[in-house]
Amino acid sequence: MPRNRLLRRLSAVAGSALLAMTALLVGSGTAQAALPTPVAASTARSYLAGMTATAETHASTYDRDLFPTWITISGTCDTREYVIRRDGTSVVTDSACKATSGHWTSAYDNATTTNPSTFDIDHLVPLSEAWDSGAWAWTTAQRQGFANDTTRPQLIAVSASANRSKGDDDPAEWLPQTSFQCTYARAWVQVKHYYGLTVDSAEKSALSSILNGC
Repeated sequence: MPRNRLLRRLSAVAGSALLAMTALLVGSGTAQAALPTPVAASTARSYLAGMTATAETHASTYDRDLFPTWITISGTCDTREYVIRRDGTSVVTDSACKATSGHWTSAYDNATTTNPSTFDIDHLVPLSEAWDSGAWAWTTAQRQGFANDTTRPQLIAVSASANRSKGDDDPAEWLPQTSFQCTYARAWVQVKHYYGLTVDSAEKSALSSILNGC
């Protein structure tokens, strides 16, 4: 693992320990996410086969501020509020689009909550991963579009603990619970294919293994 990514990973793991103690978890409901349905496994396998394994670059120049978030998506809802409302059940919002009640289940680890502040909006393909895979060459407008994409399966509401555990890892380094791995791999490949991002050899191998079992 590159040194910069390792440092970011260690920082994320440290943060997860604190968040795990403060997250409000209730019940053990079935993990369901309302993110846009990814392409079929056969399509994802075809996309992945066309991606030449390429070493990541420019990791040392990554800056999250180069990916502006959050922006207005619908009415008064910004990206976070939009996804929180989309991914929950029985969600009630106030006039400013803030969720005041509802129920959320994290597809990554099956954690549940009735307090949306304990959930993060995860970039399924992390921003730093996108940067290392080609987004370093994009314009700010392109990076903003990627960071706020609610059309592709790129944004999902998950427990803060799971999000911090994942950090900026790719599928060779971190995966969600087994029941969600096929969906996760399909979504990952779809997003990378759509945005013309590269995959490294370990990432491609991990994705191939998952998709071959879908």
